[in-house]
Amino acid sequence: MAGQLGERTVSHAYQAVGWNRQKRVYDLTLLAGVVGYLALFVGVGAMLSPRATVETLIIRAFGTAALLLLHVVLSIGPLARLDRRFLPLLYNRRHLGVALFVLGLVHGGFSILQFHALGVVNPLLSVLTSNGSWSELAGLPFQPLGLAALAILFLMAATSHDFWLANLTPPVWKGLHMLVYVAYGLLVLHVGLGVLQAETHALLAGLLALGFAWIVAIHLIAGRRERAADRELQGAVAEDGFVEACRVGDIAEKRARIVCLSGERIAIFRYDGKISAVSNVCQHQNGPLGEGRIIDGCITCPWHGFQYDPADGASPPPFTESVPTFRVRLDGDRVLVHPHPQRPGTRVDPAALQEES
Repeated sequence: MAGQLGERTVSHAYQAVGWNRQKRVYDLTLLAGVVGYLALFVGVGAMLSPRATVETLIIRAFGTAALLLLHVVLSIGPLARLDRRFLPLLYNRRHLGVALFVLGLVHGGFSILQFHALGVVNPLLSVLTSNGSWSELAGLPFQPLGLAALAILFLMAATSHDFWLANLTPPVWKGLHMLVYVAYGLLVLHVGLGVLQAETHALLAGLLALGFAWIVAIHLIAGRRERAADRELQGAVAEDGFVEACRVGDIAEKRARIVCLSGERIAIFRYDGKISAVSNVCQHQNGPLGEGRIIDGCITCPWHGFQYDPADGASPPPFTESVPTFRVRLDGDRVLVHPHPQRPGTRVDPAALQEES
């Protein structure tokens, strides 16, 4: 169907991504930004530190670029929750993650080459054993922390394709990719114990602290909004167990109203004179279906374009994903939903709006 574009199409056949115009523009912009940053860093670094070697400037350029890009990656999710204009970045976030790993790999590779490759000890073993002292803060080892973070970023980049998402199952895949926060913590310590031990300029410590404060703040703000949305619906309960969820006028055409019943988010869609309700959780990456819209008769997830029939919660052929559905009925202009979900893919007759019946 027309709405199933980009990564949605890839998930069925596990073929190489077909770059559309949006992806080309996005990736070219990303490439230009990274190359521009690296060139600027090396150029300015050479002027400010004329004694620094080319290898040192490369190590610092790629390392700071990776750390900066990691802040961008971790900011996209919360920002998309707060403002829909950030959704295009969320749609292409995997590209940023792979670019982040490549930058980190170059940084780590040059570091090992310059500091560990010319001795008699295996370079990786040297990274783990040759640096630091546990007896004082100034000597705490920092290179193993960076190596551990790089290992996590490698796992995430290697499993970024939908093939792994489908075969690991979404919960396992999501849990694996949540390790990005562990990688971030390791890198903050890596920078704090490493570069800041040697550099005395307060600006470096200030920038690192500012970045950490930004990540914490934006996640807390987004989490507070999510928590407010998760307040259990306290509507009137009918004798048959249905709960008053909202009014018909509260739902825009081909859009949804998200409510929380029995601890689960439910997306109530209004479309073509009908009302249907499904689980708000997309089977791809737990995207918020209720923040999407009806395209070509299907609920379309705003994150990556996965689609579901609003009546039965099933993806159109040849796709096989499905989400739980909920029974709905109307009492005048009141929309009532039964809090007990039906099995994923179970058809539930939509409630017909009176004015269009």
